[in-house]
Amino acid sequence: MSELEVEAVEDLDAPSVAAGTAEYVLYGGKGGVGKTTMAAATGLASATDGTPTLVVSTDPAHSLSDTYGVDVPSQPGRLREDVPLWGVEIDPDEAMERAGAMGLGGEDGAGPMGGLGDLLGGAGDEMATPLGGPMPGADEAAAMQLLVEYLDDERFERVVVDTAPTGHTLRLLELPELMDSMMGRMLQFREKMGGMMDSMKGLFGGGADADAGMAGVEEVRERVTRLRAVLTDPARTDFRIVTVPEGMSVTEAKRLRERLAEFGIPVSTVVVNKVMEPLVDVVPEVPAETFVSPNLDACAFCQRRWDVQQDALAEAQDLFRGHDVKRVPLLAEEVRGPDALRVVAACLA
Repeated sequence: MSELEVEAVEDLDAPSVAAGTAEYVLYGGKGGVGKTTMAAATGLASATDGTPTLVVSTDPAHSLSDTYGVDVPSQPGRLREDVPLWGVEIDPDEAMERAGAMGLGGEDGAGPMGGLGDLLGGAGDEMATPLGGPMPGADEAAAMQLLVEYLDDERFERVVVDTAPTGHTLRLLELPELMDSMMGRMLQFREKMGGMMDSMKGLFGGGADADAGMAGVEEVRERVTRLRAVLTDPARTDFRIVTVPEGMSVTEAKRLRERLAEFGIPVSTVVVNKVMEPLVDVVPEVPAETFVSPNLDACAFCQRRWDVQQDALAEAQDLFRGHDVKRVPLLAEEVRGPDALRVVAACLA
């Protein structure tokens, strides 16, 4: 088994480097691996250091509120008074309602795209398809709009993002191409219609509205492009992949790293969560019973799971050679509240 060099943390309340120095820390990976836990722990550690920090959940299946033990609002709100910690759980429905701010929405065809919503799927729903469902990528685009706003918010010196599962994250990164394609189709359509545009005000809401719609789509495209520029800057962004010590999960993490590389997004850290071994050498002040330590002598199931994990850990060490691989132990209880999050943050540090 490959051993990791770890440094003991004697005081869990001492300043932590779990967040590193990046302005933006993003956790990605498949569902259920612990992205929310890592984001929550990193955000708390960052705020404890005195850095005004916002933790953002873009995962539609939010659990940030449960992890912190407080209600996290759908708009950035302060979560604690003793440290500068804010949080927000992006509500997909609310984000879609605010899509008018992106030039993609409007009630009864009155938004910047005018009646183009009718063409796409019915009045009052600019983000719909002719079959009545949302346009592909519409929810990601709406969430992206809010995420860019939060990244630009001067109140926060660091933003920690709990991303949606892998597929949603990758669709978000593909949005510039989607916007290029959308604008291309709109331009082709307008060219084909030619002089008929003025006579079709009932459909398009007027030439001015159509032009505003094009400008709205271009604004969204520019925002996504700017977001990608931030994500591809290793001096500002630290993208961390979270996995668990199981073969399929490690393979999924490898695929995500490869796909991120295609977008030019560097991955510096890989977090292996739920490792069945007591990391008392990392956090010596925490009782050993806090961690799950398998009884390899009397429990056949424990021995089997131990073997599976050790094989996966060895594979992760090999696949992610050159990356900073962090282990976070499987805790005996759910990770909820500041005490458990400090233990996780210590492991990330």
